[in-house]
Amino acid sequence: MEKKTLTTQFLSLTFDELSPLQRKLVDRAREATFRSYAPYSRFKVGAAIALSNGEIIAGANQENAAFPSSLCAERTAAYYAHARYPEATFEAIALAARDVNDEWVDVPISPCGACRQALVEYETLAGHGVPVIMAGRDKVYVVESVSSLLPFTFDKF
Repeated sequence: MEKKTLTTQFLSLTFDELSPLQRKLVDRAREATFRSYAPYSRFKVGAAIALSNGEIIAGANQENAAFPSSLCAERTAAYYAHARYPEATFEAIALAARDVNDEWVDVPISPCGACRQALVEYETLAGHGVPVIMAGRDKVYVVESVSSLLPFTFDKF
């Protein structure tokens, strides 16, 4: 038996240390939280995806009393982006969230497992790593690719 270790490297930055595009994506993700429909969790999440054609598509989480029918911000943005611009590839994605007190979360949030798997599909279509920018109130975490958040992805077989 051989024991192996997986590690994920990420940058911990302030908003001011981000590139202009990264700041724009975080701003758009934060704006999207105000379009969240979260009457049950009261946890409002926004996502913004930069596409290769220059467009930025935002999405917000949408809850439903039948909880499995709810959809996360990342997937609302991703599915609309690809449906609207199927020829464009994903270049980066940003996330932001407000908590039950309507305050920006202190610790940056990461995509849930279902979103990671969905986003990896679009990263595969892009043919390159798609950076994920996760914004908290003062800190921002950046990973170089979606797959770094989901190292054992379910792939085509």
